[in-house]
Amino acid sequence: MAKDVFILGGAQTDFSRNLEREGGGLFELFRDVAEAAFVATGIERKEVETAHVGNFVGELFAGQGQLGGFFGHVHPDLAGIPASRHEAACASGSIAILAAAAEIEAERYGLALVLGIELMRNVPGKRAAEYLGAAAWAGREAQEARYLWPYMFARVAEEYDERFGLDRAHLRAISANNFANAKKNPYSQTRGWAITDDHLGENDEVNPLIEGSLRKSDCGQVTDGAAAIFLASRAVAEAYAKRRGIPLDSIPRIKGWGHATAPLLYSTKVADSRGGDYVFPSVRKAMMDALRRAEMPDIYACDGVEVHDCFSITEYMAIDHFGITKPGESWRAVEDGTIALGGKLPVNPSGGLIGLGHPVGATGVRMLLDGWRQVTGNAGDYQVEGARNFATFNVGGSATTAVSFVVGT
Repeated sequence: MAKDVFILGGAQTDFSRNLEREGGGLFELFRDVAEAAFVATGIERKEVETAHVGNFVGELFAGQGQLGGFFGHVHPDLAGIPASRHEAACASGSIAILAAAAEIEAERYGLALVLGIELMRNVPGKRAAEYLGAAAWAGREAQEARYLWPYMFARVAEEYDERFGLDRAHLRAISANNFANAKKNPYSQTRGWAITDDHLGENDEVNPLIEGSLRKSDCGQVTDGAAAIFLASRAVAEAYAKRRGIPLDSIPRIKGWGHATAPLLYSTKVADSRGGDYVFPSVRKAMMDALRRAEMPDIYACDGVEVHDCFSITEYMAIDHFGITKPGESWRAVEDGTIALGGKLPVNPSGGLIGLGHPVGATGVRMLLDGWRQVTGNAGDYQVEGARNFATFNVGGSATTAVSFVVGT
């Protein structure tokens, strides 16, 4: 039986920030989120026993590796602690969480700081797209693409259309929902944007086609951002609860987790799944493993979901893979309001990657933090009323790495 891993809280940066314009860089993001996490939780620097960083391409965007060495520059009390960096493309933050949780379960350490981070707005968009292309098989796929990831996920849309039929109106509705939710999130990159029907429709001037059938409004944001959370053993969580005068059972736990890694090539994944119910069986496995470990019969035992909408079609895929609908019928949950804030199972109340923003290495950590916010009643204007359990789904590459968590009290 796995030992409990508790979440003591954390912090994220404002995803609307542009660090280059501020005169800062990767370290400033790192420092700011770490300091904010200590302030938010009341945890002392000297209490941290181990640290993990999720980051995809710091070497490319910032010329910087060895990110664990930043901890000692945040505060002298963090110098000397064991620190590791983890990479799995857009799922890097979730892999860092898994590693930290495993250390706690193994009783190596009692308190871990997990930090996810990406600096992305310091280079032109075309170059950013090239850097992010490292999550595909370099030199072997999408060689004809101008923007690799919009191109790859346009192929996912084509696959759905071929297998089940796809109405673009449902993708537009997903984007509209996420932009609307992001208006309620004080950390979101798009909270001040004016989003009109033209910005979501087929107006080529304000909502141009990027690759295939995917338009600008279908795409997650290029974001500078970081998120940090503290994971703790039962003993550390008990001491923390006593110190704060709160019951232990009010502190959320990681109730379940799932992690699967598929072949790197998109074409291999899709060819292998033809004839099956799910376009990405490994995604389905990660989700179902998380629910099984949380001892939940299905996704409706959760009160909401934070999913990886790097593109609107990715959220569309997540809906049926999580079992919110039958395979190929994600449109039903869009049309009947299931996924809306206030619906039967809200999806991305935070605004998701389309509305909130997508600093690649930070996204998995931010999702878990938002799960913590929801089940502790700290999500503010995007709070799901009465939430006790929340699920997450974080993906890296063309669904190469899939990680899901269930957070609850």
